[in-house]
Amino acid sequence: AEHPYSHLIDTLEHGGLKFFNPQKFNDPRYDKLPLSIRVLLEAAVRNCDGFYTKEGDVQSILDWQQQQNKAEVPFSPARVLLQDFTGIPAMVDLAAMRDAVAKHGLDPSLVNPKCPTDLIVDHSLQIDYSKWFNQEMELIRNKERLQFFKWCSKAFKNVNVVPPDIGAVHQVNLEYLSRVVQISNGFIYPDSVVGTDSHTTMINGLGILGWGVGGIESEAVMLGQPLSLTLPQVVGCKLLGTINPLTTSIDIVLGITKHLRQAGIAGRFVEFFGPGVSQLSAPDRTTIANMCPEYNATVSFFPVDQVTLNFATVEDILESYLKAVKLFRSYEDPSEDPEYSEVIEINLSSVVPYVSGPKRAQDRVAVSNMKEDFQSCLDEKVTCLHFVKTKIYKYDSYELAHGSVVIAAVISCTNNCNPSVMLTAGLMAKKAVEAGLVVKPYIRTSLAPGSGMVTHYLSTSGVLPFLSQLGFEVIGYGCATCVGNTAPLKEAVVDAIKQGDLVTCGVLSGNRHFEGRLCDCVRANYLASPPLVLAYAIAGTVGIDFEKEPLGVTPEGKEVYLCDIWPSREEVQQTEEDTIISSIFKDLRGRMEKGNTFWNNIECPDSVLFPWDHKSTYIRSPCFFSKLSKEVPPPQSIENAHALLFLGDKVTTDHISPAGSIARASAAAKYLQSKRLAPREFNSYGARRGNDAVMTRGTFASIKLQNRFIGKSGPKTLHIPSGQTLDVFEAAERYQRDGIPLIILAGKDYGSGNSRDWVAKGPYLLGVRAVIAESFEKLHKNQLVGMGIMPLEFLPGQNADSLELSGKEKFTITLPDTLSPRKQLTTSQGKSFIVTALFDTEMDVTFFQHGGLLRFVARTFLK
Repeated sequence: AEHPYSHLIDTLEHGGLKFFNPQKFNDPRYDKLPLSIRVLLEAAVRNCDGFYTKEGDVQSILDWQQQQNKAEVPFSPARVLLQDFTGIPAMVDLAAMRDAVAKHGLDPSLVNPKCPTDLIVDHSLQIDYSKWFNQEMELIRNKERLQFFKWCSKAFKNVNVVPPDIGAVHQVNLEYLSRVVQISNGFIYPDSVVGTDSHTTMINGLGILGWGVGGIESEAVMLGQPLSLTLPQVVGCKLLGTINPLTTSIDIVLGITKHLRQAGIAGRFVEFFGPGVSQLSAPDRTTIANMCPEYNATVSFFPVDQVTLNFATVEDILESYLKAVKLFRSYEDPSEDPEYSEVIEINLSSVVPYVSGPKRAQDRVAVSNMKEDFQSCLDEKVTCLHFVKTKIYKYDSYELAHGSVVIAAVISCTNNCNPSVMLTAGLMAKKAVEAGLVVKPYIRTSLAPGSGMVTHYLSTSGVLPFLSQLGFEVIGYGCATCVGNTAPLKEAVVDAIKQGDLVTCGVLSGNRHFEGRLCDCVRANYLASPPLVLAYAIAGTVGIDFEKEPLGVTPEGKEVYLCDIWPSREEVQQTEEDTIISSIFKDLRGRMEKGNTFWNNIECPDSVLFPWDHKSTYIRSPCFFSKLSKEVPPPQSIENAHALLFLGDKVTTDHISPAGSIARASAAAKYLQSKRLAPREFNSYGARRGNDAVMTRGTFASIKLQNRFIGKSGPKTLHIPSGQTLDVFEAAERYQRDGIPLIILAGKDYGSGNSRDWVAKGPYLLGVRAVIAESFEKLHKNQLVGMGIMPLEFLPGQNADSLELSGKEKFTITLPDTLSPRKQLTTSQGKSFIVTALFDTEMDVTFFQHGGLLRFVARTFLK
């Protein structure tokens, strides 16, 4: 059949490529649309098939001014980006470490048997060589999964696999995979993407529309199902003023984050405009775009301009196409400004250096107020700092106190993908070393570049050796300190912290720092720009006023202040131009094409169907389609359910499905031990997420989980019928054995944090049928619906406490024969109250009725 919008097809003069041109609607509403909405419109026009995408959907998007926040529309992205999580080994085998050392020409006897990740060459010099071991062990431990990925790249069309040790997923997406436009079957159209990583949003800094989704949604998109979304409101963020020379990109990020969070823009698109945008480089924009999940926006979109084209180093054909469909703009020309749902103005000249913490990214502290703020955060009972002296191996005596820095991690992905902030840190390290400053050896320092490109430009600019001299050695390219994958602190340090009950600190340049995530004994964690991470590491404490107190003292006794070693903006920009711009993509492209020896030598099955190995503890055939009927079952009410957990506010995805190491006493550990694996072979939850048996046991296995049934943190719950305190998995297993359905009670912001499909798949396999909370993080709410779990919200002003729920009641939730979006349901039995079913669209209702999105897609294929 002829395409319903074939009359909109146009041809570029240069290149002869065809494209759908919405300007041929000759509708004045198009010129007033935000550019992000124009991308949605083009995708709907191009993919209009009368089934998934209808002409009425196209008209709804064109009528955005009237239909925003009302109409439900489909979106078919150009690409799907899947994240693999391997993780750095948490447990280290002494013999394996000595072998790794010997392979690199070092004396294996130098490995410290008490702490194998530390190599002491002599009494005064310590070398952290764990990066070698990490990379080699990572590839060996995850061979089964890598074989599966390589099989996928051969068995499926249109599937590309980025080899291991190339870079973090969001960084590779930014530097290598993104095209700004796509060309397929003779047509050119805007690039767009959804990914299983919340940092996917950083791509909006290049004018590429994209956001994070769960693995459940991405699986459906790969199988041809468009995303369904309520046509979003678009907040225009107008940038004015001039950037202070000492203000880094992360300062601007945190300033905008705070401003937009206070503006209450949850679930909306943000689109930047105004003359201030032109001052931001493409890396600046991606840095800002990356943080939009922190203020609950869906995307933070920067339309393409000349700065974007310069960064992308693309041909004229891109500019010609974008101008033809009005997706290219000049920020200095206000006549090009679209009409927005709301406009927020931010003056860039008002932004000053900040850090964020000690627990949440939105809690910002001006660097000038850091010392005073940390003291105020301490327990009121602490009237003075509690000093504890300790000796660390062969080193001199050091004093640890409240505020002492024990973890300092420079991370260059996500927030700090911007080369300027990394070069600022590198140039500052050079000046610090030349001034004779050092970092105390008990501080666990690390450098985790987002990709090999970062290592390349740090090396080319000559600053990498100076970072190494301060202890910031490259440890690898995957997610590290942000997700708790960091080498352990020395035992003497841990003992000192426990002995003094100290509130010690971690400082990192990432964007995730929930309490206990870096290390369970480090209670205060701060996000900071890379140069400030160095500054606090050199100072050794967060309790310092940089304007009045020196960072340190040189061997000659001279005091050195932060202003003495902070490089100028001009110095950084000149270094960036000399060492980065001309070769920013060459290194990564070469690594992509070359791969690595291990990946190139991996053998994989040559078959249409993957031959599952039933002995594997990494990859198992999932059980989500067991007992799948061809017809949709009638609505099933929840009767006499028990609460598996009674939770409070701010339950994060880390609490629900941890991504870090597997604790020895956990249910997942018991399972792996039953498979004859030693603790050093456990690896991480992230690495084993292809095994549902491990991941189900790892659900709610966080040591920081606060369950009101128990009254203290830990992965335990109350089995209500017996009154016993059990592991969450063991309790759920008993309930399922007895045929008792389960619910979860929770407070505000349930499911905030990183996107992970197992935060919904895990509860589903535990037997959870519904979650009743005061509010949900939107992405997680969608994931629950995608697995057939009902997200139920207390009525405004109500919660478990106001309703006097103990959590030990039985809950019956009766479903009507016909469900509809935002339907109010009544719970009965122990106590009766009303909740709202958070099905936002008819598609949500359809997914739930099928038992989840995956079952819906499966039935579609069966028909």
